[in-house]
Amino acid sequence: MSARRLRNTFAVPAAAVLALPIALSPSHAAAQEAEATAPTVTYVESARWNTGYTGEITIHNPSDTDLADWSLEFDLPEGNGVHQLWNATLEGSASNGYTVTPPRWGAVVPAGGTYSFGFNGVHTDGNTHLLDCTINGANCAGSPSPGPEHDELSIAYFTQWGVKERDYHVRDLVESGSADKLTHVNYAFGNVGADGECFMTNEPEQGDALADYGRVVPAGESVDGAADGPGQPLRGNFNQLRKLKEQYPELKVNISLGGWNWSEHFSDAASTPRSRERMVGSCIDLYLRGDLPVIDGAGGQGVAYGIFDGIDLDWEWPGSEGNPHNTVRPEDKENFTALVKEFRDQLDDLESETGRHFELTSFMPAGAWRLDAGYELDELMSGFDFVTVQGYDYHGTWESVTNHQSNLVADPDDPGEALSTQTTVQAYLDRGVDPDKLVLGVPFYGQGWTGVEPGPNGDGLFQPAQGPAPGVHADGTEDWKALKELSGFDLHRDDDLGTAWLYDGETFWTYDDEIAMAGKTDWVKENGLGGVMIWSIDGDDADGSLITAIDAALGR
Repeated sequence: MSARRLRNTFAVPAAAVLALPIALSPSHAAAQEAEATAPTVTYVESARWNTGYTGEITIHNPSDTDLADWSLEFDLPEGNGVHQLWNATLEGSASNGYTVTPPRWGAVVPAGGTYSFGFNGVHTDGNTHLLDCTINGANCAGSPSPGPEHDELSIAYFTQWGVKERDYHVRDLVESGSADKLTHVNYAFGNVGADGECFMTNEPEQGDALADYGRVVPAGESVDGAADGPGQPLRGNFNQLRKLKEQYPELKVNISLGGWNWSEHFSDAASTPRSRERMVGSCIDLYLRGDLPVIDGAGGQGVAYGIFDGIDLDWEWPGSEGNPHNTVRPEDKENFTALVKEFRDQLDDLESETGRHFELTSFMPAGAWRLDAGYELDELMSGFDFVTVQGYDYHGTWESVTNHQSNLVADPDDPGEALSTQTTVQAYLDRGVDPDKLVLGVPFYGQGWTGVEPGPNGDGLFQPAQGPAPGVHADGTEDWKALKELSGFDLHRDDDLGTAWLYDGETFWTYDDEIAMAGKTDWVKENGLGGVMIWSIDGDDADGSLITAIDAALGR
């Protein structure tokens, strides 16, 4: 142990694994086995023309016994109907729902195999997916997940660009086990244009409608194993999120507006009552009513309705500097309050219309000076269901000296401004915010420098650097899943500070591993906060190790 209290150095591997065996009761194990062998159903729209389309339905039998007797029931979206079906027997109608059973000559779904049949139908330009679908009385997607076994919020940002740039798909939320541990997914990001309205485009750096709802997702990347049909009006990430919610009906999906790059026009959009009304109405129409513009054959009125459960405001930052292209006004502070009220009022109107509650949340900054410059917290918080607080990027490679990026408490040896999660959260509490409305953000990535001398403690901390460390996607930052695989580094941690870092004599990475993440989560519970937020879920490994550590700590 070094001179720094509870600070330890370990040889690689860098990340420690937290694994707790769970014993299942015989009845619970039997139930899980039954669920794993129950039939499921996938659907794809394979062709579309004028007012007609072709749909293909596949029954999957994962059991080791042939399935000869099956009954499929489903409804279709309003305006749709089946008028011809082959290789199965059809009963019912568009108004009363459909029942499909084997044809008179029989149709066995073989053990470990599938059986497919198709139909022609009519549509009204919208989605044709199956509604309230059951196979032998059970959900077509399999037994729906009840979600996390704790009361706290667990929120993950899913990035629009993650599919293309990081090969992380909505399906990975399922295969890694992450979806079962989340209460919310925030889809990042939606953009607000120079006219002050939410919009969709495929213009570079302005939007990616192709990723959102235009890309034809192949079967191997799909949540339910069924490819998107090329004629479907809803494809891409949005259709995968719809499928995800069918398997995890308690999961909330919110659209996050802005972010670092797309907060440019927020100040203008919030500047007058008329501009606020226009911005809010456009965002609600686009995402919550689901009226997507038709781009490259995808989109249409109402095609995305039901995917998003609310709006997450990520204006970075009202009243203070963010991205250099942002407009910043002294009156942003008051205008943000008015914008939140406009959102809440219009969301309440939509709730009265639809009978659904729509959430309003916000990503909020670290640093008391940003709070005082841009937020009237005493007036704001009643409009939010909860807010997430930036618990990272306290330091990074925009600075020339190595430091912690997400320490829980201030390091007494910090030669500069000692930032920490404790001081960040306390700033909100001092301004009257209820702790249970605060959700702590944690990073699934690290900040790194290179050209770093060991310094007096030999660990590279608080030492001058020559520049950002090379990263896979950007210099100076790296996903945790990549950092955990580094070799030749020593792992250092300070349990008092709740932080960890890697150093090999030249390169320094500050990051959170499973142990640090569990410690942060314990701190969240001990201090009565509302939960934990993750930026961003694609930084986790294929086993979901970090979210598993968070989930275990929330469940304690």
